[in-house]
Order: sequence, then C-alpha cells, then structure tokens
Amino acid sequence: MLYEISDGTVSLGGNEILSHIDFGIRGTEKIAVVGRNGAGKTTLFRLLAGEISLDRDDKRVGPGIVTARKLDVGYLKQTTEEDASHTVEEILMEACPAEDAFSKDRYAYEAEYDTLLTGFGLRKEEKSRKLGSFSGGEQTKIALIRLLLMKPDILLLDEPTNHLDVETTQWLEEYLKRYPKAVVFISHDRYFIDRVAAVVYEVTDHTLVRYAGNYTAYRQQKQEHYLQQKKAYERDEAEAKRLEELIEKFKNKPRKASFARSRKKILERMERTEKPKEMEAHLFTGEIVPAVSSGKWVVEAEHLKIGYDVPLMELSLRLRKGQKLAIVGENGVGKSTLLKTIAGILPKLDGKCTLGNRVETGYFDQQSAELASEKTVLEYFMERFPALLEADARKQLAAYLFGGRLAAQKVSSLSGGEKARLKLAEILCARPNFLILDEPTNHMDIPAKETLESAFVQYQGTMLIVSHDRYLVSHVADALLILTKEGAKYYPFGYDHYLERKKQGEENLKALRDTEEQVLIEGLKAVPKAERHETRPLTTEEAYVDWKVRLAEEPLHAALSKVEDLNEALSAATTFEEWCMLKEKLDEAEAELTKVSSDWWEEIQF
Repeated sequence: MLYEISDGTVSLGGNEILSHIDFGIRGTEKIAVVGRNGAGKTTLFRLLAGEISLDRDDKRVGPGIVTARKLDVGYLKQTTEEDASHTVEEILMEACPAEDAFSKDRYAYEAEYDTLLTGFGLRKEEKSRKLGSFSGGEQTKIALIRLLLMKPDILLLDEPTNHLDVETTQWLEEYLKRYPKAVVFISHDRYFIDRVAAVVYEVTDHTLVRYAGNYTAYRQQKQEHYLQQKKAYERDEAEAKRLEELIEKFKNKPRKASFARSRKKILERMERTEKPKEMEAHLFTGEIVPAVSSGKWVVEAEHLKIGYDVPLMELSLRLRKGQKLAIVGENGVGKSTLLKTIAGILPKLDGKCTLGNRVETGYFDQQSAELASEKTVLEYFMERFPALLEADARKQLAAYLFGGRLAAQKVSSLSGGEKARLKLAEILCARPNFLILDEPTNHMDIPAKETLESAFVQYQGTMLIVSHDRYLVSHVADALLILTKEGAKYYPFGYDHYLERKKQGEENLKALRDTEEQVLIEGLKAVPKAERHETRPLTTEEAYVDWKVRLAEEPLHAALSKVEDLNEALSAATTFEEWCMLKEKLDEAEAELTKVSSDWWEEIQF
C-alpha cells in the first residue's frame, strides 16, 4: 500500500467533517473522489496534501496515516497561487531537475513541457508571456502543466477539466491513464471519470466508501447495494410486524402467554437491517412510450442549407423512427442552428426539410426553460395536465426530483437547472414522438442529470440531441451526426465506438460517411423486398446483396442477444463476486458486439 488512512477523523471549526474513514492508494492507482458539494471532498484532499492533520483519537489503534516511504504530493487547486509577474518559462523551468543546459535530462524535460504546452492548447511562442496576461482558465492549465512536469508520487487534481474543451480533455484523459504514478482527482465530468478512474471513493454522511471500477461500475454497484439493502429491510420489517401481531394476539391469553413472551424476546434480540437512504437520482426502469406513433421517416432533408444571412453548411439527412441521433462538433459550427431549423423555429435558407407523418415534436433549449410563473411547481404542472389527479401529478413530479417541499415552491424561485428539469418533465410527460433537445442537462447537478438520462434511455420515440455532456451522449445516442466546417458526416454507432476507432487512426473510421451517401443507403435498405419484386425481377447482383445482408445480420443478432442476456443477469446478481464475474463477461460480450457491428457495416456496403 503506497498510502493508507485507517480509522481517521477530521474536524474543522468544531464540526466533524470526516468520521472514522479508511482510505488507501495502491501503487499507481487512478482514483476518483465523488460526492455532493460540501460532503468533504476538499477536506480529504487537504488531508492528503498534508495541509491539515487527523484529529487526536485515543481510541484509534495505530498512527492513522501510514506511507510506504517518503512521498511527494502535488496538489492542483481550482485557483492558481503562482506569481503572476513570472513568465510561463520561468514557472515551468522551476521544476527542471537538470541544471546543465546541455544535458540529456534538460533536453528531455524541455521536450516534454513543449508536448504538454501544445497538448493543453497553448503555443510554444507563449512561453515568454507573463502569467498575469493569461485568463484564469489558462493560468490553471499552466499550473497543471507544472505539476505534471514535477511528476509527484501522488497527483491531487481538483476539477482538472474545468476550462478545457473536449479535445484537450480527451488528450488529458490519455495522458493521465499513462501517468506512471498515482492520481487522485475530484471531477463532476462523469465521462472523464469513466475514462481515467480504476477506483471510486464516494464521500457520503462523513464517511468514505470504496468502489472498484470506473464511474459506471460505481453507479451499478451502488444501485445493486441499495436494492439488496431495501429487500433486506422490507423482509426484516415484515418479520417484525408478524411477531408484533403474534404478541398482541396472544399476550392476554393465559395458555399462550409464554409463547407471546418468547416471541417478544425474539423481537428484542432481532438484528434489523437499517432502512437504506433513498438514491439521490430517480432511475426510470419502465418504457416511456409516445402517445402517438409516427411514420417510419421522422425527418427528411435534402441539400438543406442552414444559417442566418449566410449559410453555415449544406447537408442531407434521413432520421428513422426510434433513432436517437446526437449532433457533435465544435462551438459555432451550427449544431443549435440545425436543431432550430428542423424544429421550424428558424427558416431554412435553401433545400428541403420536412417532418414525417404524425410527427409530434417536443423541443427544448435553454430559452424554453426560462419560466417566470408565480404558481407553485405543482400548480404549474397540473395546469398543463388538467386531467391528472393531484396524487398522480405529485408522483410524476417526484419522478423528476420535485417531491415534498420542492413541489410547493414557486416556479420563479427555482434555480436555472431546476427550471430546465421542470420543463423537460413537462415535455416528457406529454409523450411526443420526436424530441429535439439542445443542451438539456446544462447547470444540473449529477442526480438531476442521471434522472433525465435514465428517462431518455427509456424513451421509445425518436431523438435529436446536442450536448457537451459526453457521458449523456455515450449512454443515450445510438448514432452520431458529426458537424465540421468542411461539412456533415454520419456515424452509425455510439460515441464510445467512434472515439475508440478515432484513437486508432482515421483509417479505422470506415463507417464514417457523408450524410448524402447515408441518405442513399437508408433509402435502398428501406425498399421492401416485395416491392422490389413487384416493380421488376431481382438481378443476380441484387439477389446477392439481399443474401449478403441476411447472412451478415446473423452474428450481429447473436452478439446482441448475448449482451442483452448478460445485462439481465447482471441486474439480478445477488453478490458482489457474482456481479464482478458477470461484469467481466459483459465487457467481453460488448467488445465482441462492437467488432461484429463493425464487420457487419463493412459487409453490407453496396
């Protein structure tokens, strides 16, 4: 064990922040620390950095903190403390281990800091600029570069992805995974945690709980533990109620009095499971089915030009019923403009853009969430759904985290994130068959994001979504529309698949296609076989293509079925060991599905 805290307690200002915690760093582990604001994450970091000490505790056995050797600890805080009058080069060269300007160590150090500088989006020419001339976000980047160059044994990072764009964040993810020493970090970026962390510690109720795996594994384990504890609690409560009824029934009957006393002793000695604390997020498990089913094609666009006075781009697009398509790309490339054009809020500049038969749209952006009603949340909601009974309205609101006092709060007094959540609850409860969502989870805390993500996953309609939240995109979208200044590309698989192939090199992105080409393929695949036979007999080549598509689909369906079966088995796992074994098998099956899907896509190209 590189570093270990055993039975440690920390109090500040007379208040106990962390109580009898256990914490350990093994070797070069990459550890994420999660928990609500104010739970004690920063206090833990200050303890690890040596800024504060454990409380004196005469009952504790041992010193409380044990290290394998003398350790260097580097701590990146959210605000930099560097001297603003120094140049970037002066600050970065302070950590250089070689004094000789011509040594190999000096050369290697300068080469690495050039790599880090450009990796964080700064130019080599900016070395001579004084720190004070950079923005706050850029100063934090420079402080992080300095820490990475020092290569401490334990690297403490507090929100390292703040002020970073997606490309830089992805670069940092890869760098930290290769970092040769231990990393402990706090982050609200769940996708970043998923990509970097091998261990998650949750700070909750003044204690620490360790979970093996990344953020997704932590959430699954926590959900499983909650369900197990809930079942055990309900079982114990039912048994206690049964005993109490027996005692009450027989306590006044002379011939059964001894029996009643024995039941009372059993009840008194009974170890009862503590009632589990409710999960902060509400996870939807049932399908959210649109009120009306749409036609097969929800959106059809041909040579559509979008923009204001000048076209931003031209693209063609066909969106199939039930598809969940995420639009990704740099800021300013036209993602929101495309959503507004499809929703009919902005006029198209040229081309064709039509919605399909029976399409009912639910549109959301940050402007639509600017609610100013003086009604309570419950009154506002019931006004929009007058057919709902109050009890049903409260149940619906509670599912979107508006239970209890929040339901009685005025809409105008809600935070920006809460107003957005209320608007999304209103849209989802109306059950349209086409959702157009522009940054739906901005300014929301993690429980709110996870609540809405689970709703989007269970939603059975068609979805077009723009979001900077990579975790949401990876869990909700089944295909990508990638917008660049050069044009639009279509990718038929999810975000994780796209990133993995992109990391391997552009030549591995064989499934990436021009949107116009994709529209043509969708049209060819959409023609029913019966219709083809009616118009003219199949040529030998067409018959070969039909046979090839059917043959290629067989391993795809088998791999998909295996993943679905393992997901069900994982949900039903009753022990942590069984969960770990099934999770390993599921990871292997998902990797196989990704490979089969890619092979399938290559096979059906015609």
